[in-house]
Amino acid sequence: MRIAMTGSEWFTSRAGGLNRYFESLHQALAAQESAAVSAWAFGDAPESANTWGPTGLGLGRRVLLSSRSLSGADILDQHFALYGPVVRSGAVRVAHFQGPWAGESLLAGQPRFGARLKKSIERARYHTASAAIVLSEPFKRVLVDQYDYPEEQITVIPPGVDLERFSVRLNSELRPVVLCVRRLERRMGIHVLLRAWDAVVAAHPDAELRIVGTGSEEHNLRDQAAAGARPSSVTFTGRVSDASLHDEYAAATLTVVPSIGLEGFGLISLESLASGRAPIVTDCGGLPDGVRALDPTLIVPPGDAEALAQRIYSALNGNRPSSDECRRHAESFSWAVAANRHLALYEELLTD
Repeated sequence: MRIAMTGSEWFTSRAGGLNRYFESLHQALAAQESAAVSAWAFGDAPESANTWGPTGLGLGRRVLLSSRSLSGADILDQHFALYGPVVRSGAVRVAHFQGPWAGESLLAGQPRFGARLKKSIERARYHTASAAIVLSEPFKRVLVDQYDYPEEQITVIPPGVDLERFSVRLNSELRPVVLCVRRLERRMGIHVLLRAWDAVVAAHPDAELRIVGTGSEEHNLRDQAAAGARPSSVTFTGRVSDASLHDEYAAATLTVVPSIGLEGFGLISLESLASGRAPIVTDCGGLPDGVRALDPTLIVPPGDAEALAQRIYSALNGNRPSSDECRRHAESFSWAVAANRHLALYEELLTD
């Protein structure tokens, strides 16, 4: 089976859940003997993959470069609506729906006209696909209800986690450390976490909140932290390397994923679990799917700073799964299993 994958950017050039997922799935599929896989995205491509060009190109140039036909594939697997071939080339087209691009734009405060244009592009792309893949049941509902995509053509396949890249290491920190690894955008809910943090440090004056990532809300979030009850307890690290991210997990007591909207699954919670650190997540999209079977009390209502503060406080007092329990739970999410489920779907589509 010959599979051509198209994404947005390679994770090594731009960090983010979609890009991490795309790169990880590419590696998992390429490891299967029954598949010959090629993959395209912008940025520095990993070995055996391809690039359309650097990430800094203008939007029109990127659309043009990515729209060229990819011949010789049996399956065309597209991960971002804007990029990839427009004209069918004989391959069966599969769309990965990892979130409403238009909806994300609205939550970020962008104009409604631009969001409507994005939604029309998304809708057109999805409706040329013979099948769609989503990470969770909530996003299946979004694709059906907001894009009128046929429910019977949607398959839910949870993601995996790289169990070699993320491993359990001894926590050498003597004081409590809460880690949040997120793009600094409004829908990620970090402003809610900062509101909750005042109550946390009132009970745990020695606690530190470390926020890893960059984004358009960074200036506002820094101002909010500076106006908080204990500004010195909050650290913004910016973007960090994979090696440094492992160090951040090793130093953390627990992690928080405080999203308020549009979460397909939350790969970051699986990475936290694989590192032996319990993640507190919001009941947002597919986020609960990563922790519900481990400890449903790790799930709090989105946007509720008081509930989030109480759960962090409780977790810092010891009410959280152990490192070994977190790791064992993470091991139930395998990229090999995810890849095999993709291949089974592709084979079914080719025989129809």
